Amino acid sequence: MWVRFVIIFIIVVLAEVYCYILIRSVIRNLPIYLRSSVMAFYIIITALYWVYLLLLNRTDIIIKMPLGLQNFCNTLFTGLLIGKILVMLVMLIDDIRRVIVWAFTSVFPLKSEFTTPHEPITRSLFMKRLALFLGGSAVLGFMYGTSNKYNYQVRKIKIKFPNLPESFRGLRMVQVSDIHTGSFDSHKDVENGINKILELKPDIIFFTGDLVNNIADEVTEEYHAIFSKLYAPMGVYSILGNHDYGDYKTWASPEAKTHNLNKLKNHHHTMGWRLLINEHLVFERAEDKIALLGIENWSAKAHFPKYGDLSKAYEGLKEKNIPFKILLSHDPSHWDEQVFPDYKDINLTLSGHTHGMQFGVDSKYFKWSPVQYMYNKWAGLYGTENQYLYVNRGFGFLGYKGRIGIMPEITLIELA
Repeated sequence: MWVRFVIIFIIVVLAEVYCYILIRSVIRNLPIYLRSSVMAFYIIITALYWVYLLLLNRTDIIIKMPLGLQNFCNTLFTGLLIGKILVMLVMLIDDIRRVIVWAFTSVFPLKSEFTTPHEPITRSLFMKRLALFLGGSAVLGFMYGTSNKYNYQVRKIKIKFPNLPESFRGLRMVQVSDIHTGSFDSHKDVENGINKILELKPDIIFFTGDLVNNIADEVTEEYHAIFSKLYAPMGVYSILGNHDYGDYKTWASPEAKTHNLNKLKNHHHTMGWRLLINEHLVFERAEDKIALLGIENWSAKAHFPKYGDLSKAYEGLKEKNIPFKILLSHDPSHWDEQVFPDYKDINLTLSGHTHGMQFGVDSKYFKWSPVQYMYNKWAGLYGTENQYLYVNRGFGFLGYKGRIGIMPEITLIELA
C-alpha cells in the first residue's frame, strides 16, 4: 500500500515539475504582461485541479455540486491529469537521454568534426514541442470524448454450445451493465439507449450491476420510469455491482447505509427487474431446462468487496441435473479466480465493471486499454468451446464523463 502511494506521489510531483518547466520555457519570449498572465492562469487552474482531486474522496461534497459543473470539472481535470503525465514521460525521456549523452561524452569526448552546432532544431526543443503537443492533445481529446457518452453501440455475437438444450437454441439475450445513473445529465439520451434495447426484441434481458454511483436516490422518478420500460418475454434479471452498496460514501450511521441499499433493491423490484442475490432460477421450454445464477459483487482484487457467494447460489442446483447454466457476476476477475477452475458446468458468465476504462482502441483487429494492466479480461468474449466469459463495456460512465475509443455498449447474445 505504501509502496503504491510513494510511486503515485513521485509520478504526480514529477508531472507537476515538468509541466511548470515546460510552460515557463514556452512563454519565456512573450512580453512580461502576457508571460505573467499565462503563468497566473496556469497556477490557478493547477490549484483548482488539485482541490478537485482531493475532493474526489469526499463524495458527500461532490454530489452536492451541480451536475453540469461536476461533468465539466471531471472532463477538464481528467484531460489535465493525462496530459501532464504525457508531458512528464516525454521530458523525462529527454532528460535521461541528456544524462546518457553527458556521461558518454565525459568519458569519450567527441571531436569537433562530429558535432552539429547548426542544427535547425535541437533534440531538447523537439521533445519540448512534442510534450506540449501531446499534453494539449490529451486535454482536447478528453473534451471531444464527452460527445460519445451516449453513443450507444449494439454488439451482436452468436455463441455455440454443444450442450445447450435444443429448445433454447436461438435464444436472444441482451446484456447491459454499469448504468451509473448518477452520472447522467440527459433523460432523452438515456431513453434513446433503452429504446435501442427494446428494438432488438430480446427474449430475456440481463443487467450486471452498478445501477448507481453511490446512493439509491440517483434513480430519480424520471430515470425510474425510463428503466421500467425494459421488457422481455422471459423477464429482466439483475445483480448488484460494487458501487451499489454505498461503500464509497460516508454515511451518518450503519443503519443509514443499510437503508440506502434496501431502497436500491426496491428500485429493482418496482422497475420490474428480478434482482438475484446469491441464488438461481430455472427456465423451462418444452421438457428442456437451463439455469440462471446471480451473485452479489465478488472480486479477486483486494480493493473491491467480496459480498457474493457462488456456493450459496449453486445450492440444490446439482441435484436438478440441468445441462446448461448462465452466471451473472459483476466483476470479471471472479471468472479466472473461481468460476473457471471450480465450476466447469457454468457455461456462460456475463460481467461488466471495467468500462474498458472508457479509453482505448477497440477495433476488430486491435484492442488496447490501460485497464488491461489490471484486468486481463476487460472487454468482449473470452473462453473455450464450452465455458465462456463476456465482459460488457458498460452502458453509462463514471469519473470521466465521456468515452474515447471505447463506446457505451448494448450486447445482443444469441445462443446456438
